[in-house]
Parts: sequence; C-alpha cells; structure tokens
Amino acid sequence: MRVCDVSKRFLSPDGTEFIALKSASLEVGSGELVSLVGPSGCGKSTLLRLIASLDTPSAGELLVGTEPITGPEASRGLVFQDPNLFPWLTVRRNVQAGLVARGVLQQKAHEVDEYIRLVGLEGFADSFPHHLSGGMAQRVALARALINHPKILLLDEPLGALDAFTRMRMQDEVLRLWQTRRTTMLFVTHDIDEAIYMSDRIVIMSPRPGRIERIIDVNLPRPRQRSSPEFLKLRGDILELLDFSHHTDA
Repeated sequence: MRVCDVSKRFLSPDGTEFIALKSASLEVGSGELVSLVGPSGCGKSTLLRLIASLDTPSAGELLVGTEPITGPEASRGLVFQDPNLFPWLTVRRNVQAGLVARGVLQQKAHEVDEYIRLVGLEGFADSFPHHLSGGMAQRVALARALINHPKILLLDEPLGALDAFTRMRMQDEVLRLWQTRRTTMLFVTHDIDEAIYMSDRIVIMSPRPGRIERIIDVNLPRPRQRSSPEFLKLRGDILELLDFSHHTDA
C-alpha cells in the first residue's frame, strides 16, 4: 500500500479552511504492522479514513499495489476505538454482519464460528454485547473485520478505551492474529509503549498540519520485553522526537 504526497483540507463551521494532513507519503509492505503516533489532531485518524475511503484526499494518491483506491472495499477493514456492535444482535450475528452486507453469508457461513474461535470467544457466540466486557467486545469487532479476509486492516485506537491490564492482553491478541494471518496492519495509537511493543515500524507525525516527520524501524526481537534497556531507549528517543516536533511547530 502506498500513500503518495497526500493532503487533506477541511472547512471549519465558520468557513475557514484548515489542513489536517499535508504532503504525507508512506509505503507499507504486505504483511507489515506499522503504527502511527503523534499528538491529537496530527492527522493519524484522517489518514486511516482516507485509506478506508471514508474521506477523499484533497491532493495526492492512494494505491494498493498498482491500483488506485477509489472507494470502500472489503479488502480494507476498519476497526475503531468503539467496537460499534449492534446491541440487538448476538456475537455470531455481529460477526456475520459484513457477510450479510456483501451478500455472501450463504457461501461464508461456515467461517463464522471459526473466526469466533480465532479471537478467543468460543462459548460466547449466542451472547449479546451487553453481556461482554470491553475487551471481549473489541474481539468481536476484530472478528467482524477479519472474516472479510482484508488485505489491509486499519485500526484506529482500537485498544484506547480498555483498562491497562486488558489493553496489554489485547495487544498480545492482535499480535497473535497478525502472526496467524499476516494481514497488513496500520495501527493508530497514542501509546508509545504499545507502538514499540507491536510494530515493525513507527511513523512519527507532527502537529497540525499533520506531516510525517520520521519513520523508525523497530529492530527488537519478538516477543518484546517492555523493561529491556533497548525498549526503554527507543521509548525515550521517540518521546524526544515528539517533543521536538511539538516545539518546532509552536
């Protein structure tokens, strides 16, 4: 997937224009897990929405392989911070929702229980969302996205609403799913430790207008140790970069 010199402008309610994303270029390899980090309002979620075709770029081009992105497709899945489950549907029927929308439930129905097992929710297929914890609900959202066999999975702060313990468990869960399926993942997070723990590369973004300041390779063996000197040094380096980008914009 390639982001080629992409910018996005919006109109404020008072009619003034602001630039959410400016001249962003990024290439994400097949099967890679890349995180976007930066201060609020730096264009991380905007970039994900552009790749998902929920918005269109004001300038530049988005490509999957050699094909331009021209509209929403099941090949690009999106998971938000809020699981956005249908409260009146069971876990099974929530996971089926994308298949129903695409008109392929009959051909793919046999996969539903497989994906419920894949995300560790075997035994909860007939439960409703109000019976689930936050982490379990986010697992349903992951299964609903993964069952469409996306080539690219876009994750917008998917673990941000969880408590610290559940969040760490879900980081391992997402990594397990990634290692099992090798789906290309682009992951927005405000948590530097989360980005280092999970990613092949980390994209550092500047405050608005959002620009890609630096791309850092995470050359630490997996599974990663959060307390290792190498982990802590990389964390300090990234925090310095974020602080620098903040002050240079001021």
